[in-house]
Amino acid sequence: MYPGFFGWWKRGGCGPSAGCGPHDGAHMHGHGHGCGPRGFGRHGGGPFGPGGGGPFAHGGPDWDAEGGGFGVRRPLRFLAWKLELEEEQVAKLATILDDLKTERAQASVDNRRSVASFADAVAGDTFDAAKAKEAGDARVKSAEQLREAVVKALGEIHAILDGEQRKKLSYLLRTGTLSI
Repeated sequence: MYPGFFGWWKRGGCGPSAGCGPHDGAHMHGHGHGCGPRGFGRHGGGPFGPGGGGPFAHGGPDWDAEGGGFGVRRPLRFLAWKLELEEEQVAKLATILDDLKTERAQASVDNRRSVASFADAVAGDTFDAAKAKEAGDARVKSAEQLREAVVKALGEIHAILDGEQRKKLSYLLRTGTLSI
């Protein structure tokens, strides 16, 4: 934890007078509501300056803690805003992202199945190498299908964007703002 946080907290940076924490009935579950390391960015103060939550703040309302989609919770809204998309582009992008979401969900199911198969392979008195190989092959096949879906989606997204929007998308991918 950042050492300067405690001094700020003790000086009244967070408390009833600031309308912070359980004093005002705010629910506290680590999303910028209330006191503590994840909530002190709420008032725009704290040791990291205005609006800064530093390393304790999450990425905001579009952040995806599970890493799905494009690394943001609402990739369509985020991309429409960042790339300044037209209505027609947003509609096409929605279809592309929906297809990709379906593929990612299937990959997640396949991953859980392969883990269960690996567990079955080691559960018996002897190691079942054939079952483990089958689970590994299924995992590789699922990863290949997901790779193809991502490449297809990126190609389709590229086709609907103009040059400036492509540059912005490239920048978002390079900087890690979006993840694939």
